[in-house]
Amino acid sequence: MPSLADLKQALDLRREEQLWRKAPLLESAQGVLIQLEGQEVINFCSNDYLGLAADPRLEEALIQGARRWGTGSGASHQVCGHQSPHQQLEEELAKLTGRQAALTFSSGYLANLAAVQTFVGRGDQVFQDRLNHASLLDAGLASGAASRRFQHRDYQQLEGLLKAPTKGRRLLVSDGVFSMDGDQADIQQLVTLAEKHQAWLLIDDAHGLGVLGEAGGGLVGQQFSSEQVPLLTGTLGKALGSAGAFIAGDQLVIDYLRQFARQYIYTTAQPAAQACVTLRALRVLQEEPERRRQVFNNIAYFRDQALAAGLPLMASTTPIQPLLLETNERALHWSQALKAQGLLVMAIRPPTVPKGSARLRITLSAGHSRQQIDQLLEALLALQASESQGVSLG
Repeated sequence: MPSLADLKQALDLRREEQLWRKAPLLESAQGVLIQLEGQEVINFCSNDYLGLAADPRLEEALIQGARRWGTGSGASHQVCGHQSPHQQLEEELAKLTGRQAALTFSSGYLANLAAVQTFVGRGDQVFQDRLNHASLLDAGLASGAASRRFQHRDYQQLEGLLKAPTKGRRLLVSDGVFSMDGDQADIQQLVTLAEKHQAWLLIDDAHGLGVLGEAGGGLVGQQFSSEQVPLLTGTLGKALGSAGAFIAGDQLVIDYLRQFARQYIYTTAQPAAQACVTLRALRVLQEEPERRRQVFNNIAYFRDQALAAGLPLMASTTPIQPLLLETNERALHWSQALKAQGLLVMAIRPPTVPKGSARLRITLSAGHSRQQIDQLLEALLALQASESQGVSLG
């Protein structure tokens, strides 16, 4: 066991390396304009892509859901915690993603642990993109299967790994939209490789659901069948403005998870009132496609202006627009300077991203106005100009 002195040393080192993290304290509901520690700021770091997290209709759904179903589910799904809104939500999620069935979880972390650990174990192999979400990487390690990681979106390297003779099951795992880079996996390539090398494919579509695909069904959704992508996970707390997560697939796959996924069996069910919120969000998604169109209008405008000005944007066509600043110090400086001007953009540093790739993770929402985006661009350009002047004066 580590001593308290060991813990202090590790914490001191984290401060020295500019890796200390402190959660910003919001004093308002989520939204484009938020109150942060006594200051009103424009929020450019939330995953609330459609602007639904504080939508009055979703708030009312929560209130009415709590009045009808209470504030807690009281037990796990398999005991007596599975209520009608849970069942209805699973059916709607299956329909949205073009699957036969779905299973809900309290968080994306739990869903990804279940999707991996339930199907592979000792003697099996898991192949993962190096930039997959931590929950997927942790799931692979916890499963006991041999873990093989390939360079980001390097499917040639992946095929080389797959060609090695092995016994046991094989599972290919990838984010759909990568949460810190904003780029997308080549799903067709992964499908082809999985079929060729007799592997199952798991895609985490957390950042695609609600934004990408037909009717917001995600990067996978209706475009790829459950035969091509047997395991599809997604979260409900991003574009849908609610909370929780799910796994979708064939009925047989979902039935198997119900019987063997420890993360589902031994966890108290999410409150049914929260399921009511997600159901209302799915209705809004269907009824208001203009929200998705506005997100992409904002993305196009921001990228056009930023690239024309020479800002170091990474390649992304999703709401996640990272600005690569490389060093921890520079990313922190830019983030703090923006906050002083009423703009909230968080600095993302190792180990969340590889060493030497610290960045600002800018996220755009349907709720952002052109004026607010211009305000962010002006502040970023001023920071860039001040650095250039500093170099020339040196």
